[in-house]
Amino acid sequence: MNKVFNINLGSSPLTIDEDAYRFLENYLQSLHNHFRQSEGYEEIMNDIEARLGELLQEGMSKRTIASMQDVKNAVSVMGTPEDFGAESIDNQQDTHNKSENTEFTSPTGMGSAFAGIKTGKRLFRDEQNCQAGGVCSGIAAYFGISDPLWIRLAFLAMFFLWGTGVGLYILLWIAIPAAKNTGDRLAMKGEPIDVNSIAKAVEDGVEKISQKVNEFGNPEGKARFNSQMGKTSSYLSS
Repeated sequence: MNKVFNINLGSSPLTIDEDAYRFLENYLQSLHNHFRQSEGYEEIMNDIEARLGELLQEGMSKRTIASMQDVKNAVSVMGTPEDFGAESIDNQQDTHNKSENTEFTSPTGMGSAFAGIKTGKRLFRDEQNCQAGGVCSGIAAYFGISDPLWIRLAFLAMFFLWGTGVGLYILLWIAIPAAKNTGDRLAMKGEPIDVNSIAKAVEDGVEKISQKVNEFGNPEGKARFNSQMGKTSSYLSS
């Protein structure tokens, strides 16, 4: 007879048995230790936990309690600590858990629990690269178009030619969910959603923000900013 725990993993409420909970706890602790000094540490961990929660819910299907195998399958998708140079889960476990079999199944050799998971692209609104609701940038990412300007021009053409562009845009804005986290943004581009890809995406995002801050902090950046503000003020006052 095992105890069960009610947890919230990411934004997913789960009931999980004790052995699976201890294993998951050790896995997350290994990730915490590995990424603690990384840029965007909290965002990385939040996005990893959100993705793990999704995988566990999908793998459980109609079952109400997550088992050890469910957790191992989810970890196989996300990547073991050894895959990205972190401390092994074995080194995180208490003595009474070390006797537990912690062998992972390979991501390509998983059982039927994850047979129904779709690994292709998913359509989201990209609110990080948008002019309004992120519909055009999300569609561009989904179809692999590097510049969402072409999608925006298509909507403008539909508006001027048939008067339908605005109405269609509003309908898509309502129907298409926004990309809320790094996992969503990776899925939008059809990229794998695992620990390495989440960490890299977050760190790249932090680096881009840092570069923009530094750019506006140097004389050339300030001059460009002041020039742009001058043009905007002139346009508004004309």
